Amino acid sequence: MHKPLKIGVTGGIGSGKTLVSGIFKKFGTPIYNADDRAKWLISNNPKIVKKVLDLFGPEAYISHELNRTLIAKQVFKNKSLLTKLNAIVHPVVFDDFDAWYDSQNFPYVLKEAALLFESGSYKDLDAIVTIDAPIEIRLKRASIRDNKSEEEIIGRIKNQYPSEIKVARADFVINNDGITPILPQVLMLHKLWL
Repeated sequence: MHKPLKIGVTGGIGSGKTLVSGIFKKFGTPIYNADDRAKWLISNNPKIVKKVLDLFGPEAYISHELNRTLIAKQVFKNKSLLTKLNAIVHPVVFDDFDAWYDSQNFPYVLKEAALLFESGSYKDLDAIVTIDAPIEIRLKRASIRDNKSEEEIIGRIKNQYPSEIKVARADFVINNDGITPILPQVLMLHKLWL
């Protein structure tokens, strides 16, 4: 039996990664959401918890949950802290994905990750799909979804590769501009990877 293809799905904040992954999921595609797993692991993996406490101090957790507000304020103002945090979390997420992948038997799997290129995890994948949308639409979607100001969303965007780089490095691009239908774009890729 062939091992499933590993397909990465990425895009900037508010581009529609989760929407597109949800459509693939309806076709039976196994989805690994790296961002969700990272959030779970950062509060539940003892190695990560110890290193995060060493880096940020006891205020880093409240009732065994990451103090996201405190951490976000610190890392988005200090690139060095963000780099250190990513160095703690990313390797554990890579290992978690590998363990998950080994249990899959669909022709392909999706790894959805906002920081696919930034983390280096794209190197282990067979193809990359970038979801692209105009910045104005992304800002509007993200500020509604996350209940954050445009300024806060722009701060997060500055810690990711620009959309143009993600598009240029992708094997496939799905346009999620709110006008172009997404379903035919997803269906074409699904058929290709089957």
